[in-house]
Amino acid sequence: MAKELKDLTKRSEDYSKWYNELVTKADLAEQSAVRGCMVIKPYGYAIWEKMQQTLDRMFKETGVQNAYFPLLIPKSFLCREAEHVEGFAKECAVVTHYRLKNDPNGNGVVVDPDARLEEELIVRPTSETIIWGTYKNWIHSYRDLPVLCNQWANVMRWEMRTRMFLRTAEFLWQEGHCAHATAEESEARTVQMINLYADFAEKYMAMPVIKGVKSANERFAGALNTYTIEAMMQDGKALQSGTSHNLGQNFAKAFDVTFINKDNQPEYVWANSWGVSTRLMGALIMTHSDDNGLVLPPHLAPIQVVIIPIYKNSEQLAEISKTVEPIVEQLRALGISVKYDDAENRRPGFKFADYELKGVPVRLAIGARDIENGTVEVMRRDTLEKQVEPLDGIAARVQALLEEIQTNIYQKALKHREEMTREVDTYEEFKKEIEKGGFILAHWDGTVETEEKIKAETKATIRCIPLEGDKTPGVCMVTGKPSAQRVIFARNY
Repeated sequence: MAKELKDLTKRSEDYSKWYNELVTKADLAEQSAVRGCMVIKPYGYAIWEKMQQTLDRMFKETGVQNAYFPLLIPKSFLCREAEHVEGFAKECAVVTHYRLKNDPNGNGVVVDPDARLEEELIVRPTSETIIWGTYKNWIHSYRDLPVLCNQWANVMRWEMRTRMFLRTAEFLWQEGHCAHATAEESEARTVQMINLYADFAEKYMAMPVIKGVKSANERFAGALNTYTIEAMMQDGKALQSGTSHNLGQNFAKAFDVTFINKDNQPEYVWANSWGVSTRLMGALIMTHSDDNGLVLPPHLAPIQVVIIPIYKNSEQLAEISKTVEPIVEQLRALGISVKYDDAENRRPGFKFADYELKGVPVRLAIGARDIENGTVEVMRRDTLEKQVEPLDGIAARVQALLEEIQTNIYQKALKHREEMTREVDTYEEFKKEIEKGGFILAHWDGTVETEEKIKAETKATIRCIPLEGDKTPGVCMVTGKPSAQRVIFARNY
């Protein structure tokens, strides 16, 4: 393990290679036999599960219920909303046949040409169409509203260039789809969910984010408005980490979803959708981790504390285990996930390196001499600092340390973002500054033409129009035309 750690590429040498190696060596995921798809390994899935469980609880606290909708979507459904199909057409995987057969010419198993589907089916790239086709059967009166549904599912978007967690052909996510009686209610839910995502990112992932609205060119296909949270990675690139879309009545009109309102008049319902995906795993890795491996926020770490015994013989191990047992019970009583690794097939040095690589927030090491002295060695993963602490009351001190680590890694990420954020006023200055990475706050005239010009010439996109901060108007850095406020540009994943 020590050799493997030494072989982990440094971020400063090749950030992309460091990321790919870390995903693999920390046992988070690996490439699969299917090109562009990944296998999420148990440790990686355990982190995703903690994200999922936390978000699921937060959703349900707002009245959302979980449901499940089909993986396969009739092609005619996808075609009903023109903007929507245009936005996803190039990424769709299509099912055309339903049966295989043995080739009489000895070429193995082939598609049976007689088993062609009457209508081709799209492997779910997103579920708006199948869900709104279903909501037509659920909604008849204002009394049926609102409908607040979420599903945890997998989706398929046929990507040519992939990177585990950040961009894969198949990935896991949640997608919420809500139906409302009024435009105001739908907009309120859209904003509520982007605020929820921001709270999750900052309080659980320890990842500072900027809330904003996407430009018309960057918004979700078929939406009136898209809200986003944008995070800054250590290499100066932005990562879109969650979105919430106000869909207006577009999908209701496409699928003829109407209701009788309180005035006994028919009306189309108002819609929104919102989602985050396993891309958050990539965000977690790239926001906090270092050249030694993962750094996990305690609020999402599958193992928050690992205890490693240092012993010479079975008698010492038995004595240490007896001392550790009540500590484990005390930590678990405080709601802390703890692992006592007394496996005899791995040496302590191997274990130290392994848990450091996997980002376990706190490590306790205890040997026979520690028991004599009534002490334990405590190491925190975020700073790699070690300290000898009294065994008495160690559970309460570890609990406090976990919160200290959570706060520290958030503050470290926030400081990095602030250092990587600056204002520019001229296009020439912008071209120089964007090469350094980070968030660039600049004025833009609001036109697609100017946005596309900047993207083509600098590879930077408008990440969002910030909801908070300076709203002072100015003039576009490119055209000199009026600008309502500064927007955030960055190169992105």
